[in-house]
Amino acid sequence: MATFQGSESPFTGAKRRRCQGNIVTKFTISKVTGRGFSRGTQLPGGLLQERDKRAKWHGIPNLLQKLYESSHPNSDFSQAHSLLKVLSSQLSMEAMSFVTEDRKTAQESTFPNTYTFDLFGGVDLLVEILMRPTLTMQKKKPKMNDDLVKDCLSVLYNCCICTEGVTRSLAARDDFVLFLFTLMTNKKTFLQTATLIEDILGVKKEMIQLEGIPNLSGLVQSFDQQQLANFCRILSVTISEPDVGNDDKHTLLAKNAQQKRNASPSRAEVNQVTLLNIPGFIERLCKLATRKVSEATGANFLQELEDWYTWLDNALVLDALMQMATEEAEQSSTESSDESSLATSPLRHRLPQSMKIVHEIMYKVEVLYVLCVLLMGRQRNQVHKMLAEFRLIPGLNNLFDKLIWRKYTSSNHVVHGQNENCDCSPEISFKIQFLRLLQSFSDHHENKYLLLNSQELNELSAISMKANIPEVEALVNTDRSLVCDGKKGLLTRLLTVMKREPPDSSFRFWQARAVESFLRGATSYADQMFLLKRGLLEHILYCIIDSGCTSRDVLQSYFDLLGELMKFNIDAFKRFNKYVNTPEKVKLPYCVI
Repeated sequence: MATFQGSESPFTGAKRRRCQGNIVTKFTISKVTGRGFSRGTQLPGGLLQERDKRAKWHGIPNLLQKLYESSHPNSDFSQAHSLLKVLSSQLSMEAMSFVTEDRKTAQESTFPNTYTFDLFGGVDLLVEILMRPTLTMQKKKPKMNDDLVKDCLSVLYNCCICTEGVTRSLAARDDFVLFLFTLMTNKKTFLQTATLIEDILGVKKEMIQLEGIPNLSGLVQSFDQQQLANFCRILSVTISEPDVGNDDKHTLLAKNAQQKRNASPSRAEVNQVTLLNIPGFIERLCKLATRKVSEATGANFLQELEDWYTWLDNALVLDALMQMATEEAEQSSTESSDESSLATSPLRHRLPQSMKIVHEIMYKVEVLYVLCVLLMGRQRNQVHKMLAEFRLIPGLNNLFDKLIWRKYTSSNHVVHGQNENCDCSPEISFKIQFLRLLQSFSDHHENKYLLLNSQELNELSAISMKANIPEVEALVNTDRSLVCDGKKGLLTRLLTVMKREPPDSSFRFWQARAVESFLRGATSYADQMFLLKRGLLEHILYCIIDSGCTSRDVLQSYFDLLGELMKFNIDAFKRFNKYVNTPEKVKLPYCVI
């Protein structure tokens, strides 16, 4: 590709152009070296117009030049906003095609308008416009029009998803990333800001430090419940340890040993502490996780739900519609009115019932993930104490039949697209995240008994008394006011649905892990007998021997659960021997004798 040569200044236009690629090449070089051209405003307008048709730039460089000239610090931005709307209409179509057509590879040939916009400095110009109020020396910062801010953010997001490298270049600007968080204080620009931040943090090389966000505590406390749920999507990136692979060097034992060697906490752990220090943060997450939604009825509910999944690739479209519903209500200034505003919104009533439920499910997935990560961190005991105090487990128990595991005629699985093994629907993600939370909550912690109700705790005491063994100290110390309500506790409900799952269900693995975590730690005869009396051992053996299950992960999880259930328990061995001591079962090659 040809390049500019000679000593003539590019601003004069006096240099002879050798080929069509000269301007593009010069811009590309300037992006790498930081010298020379940086945006289209440095080129004569006549030159841009002359080359526009041949290069198929669709007038974008010329519009950017006008946008730059009309967005000086002392302007009212009205003309700049009009120009931005014209540019936005040209770019939004490409972004829409990217989202709806299986997310093509971002390249110049596929999205020429977005590529041209970035090439001629459009992304840098919009960042400059957004941050301009922060650069003024005046005590009273000038306020930009909310609609202009929203349009700037939307165009930036379109560029991120359509043009390779834009997201990484924005992520490299720490000042801009931190500035974006300040825009979240405005409810009118919150959704666009959160969407852009989520995209940027996903590619950022170094994890952002939450303590560096100006007035983070005040920011989070200002969120209503819907905003807080959206914010959890951002937090999930900031509190999770980077994935270091699944080879033998990164086993749980190796990770624990590494944590002991590392005296200083990681950035993710520092961020976790920062969140826990925000007043009321965990309490609000518990309220979000256990918030009730109206139940859906009708025989066609599953099909309706699947239809929404085919075009809802993520929460963006859904959030936009729900935001419109909230704005129509014109009342959500306090946390107490969050649910009422959504419930009374005219638009919300016009949305399909399944859409309302999916919206709530998407939020709960993010909230449960954040709680799960916090439960696995160094502040686990502190988190456990708070989750118990705010009655997370009883709240989830009350939602189990109505939302988490609703009763259907055949299978709980929702087939997504053409791949029947794809577990990417919101409902399936919600169930798996729920099971992962139970696993983290129960594993080696005395609060595991909160998964039972009062009658079931009494049953454990009776088992210990009958066997003439002392009760487990954790059981004795369990606060009865914090356990599950109703006829069944959460663990018993889980066992019920566990027995109904199809042989190769993806849920079986997570269900077995969750129940196994209840048994982990010091062996408790009463805990084992409680599960044995509910037919768990026979169910495990049926799945291993008779169900025809072929999934290695599921079979391994059931063998692990079987080991915990039978450990040092003669009654369990008697039940096991009774089940397998038949000629047919003994001949099976994988039967455990």
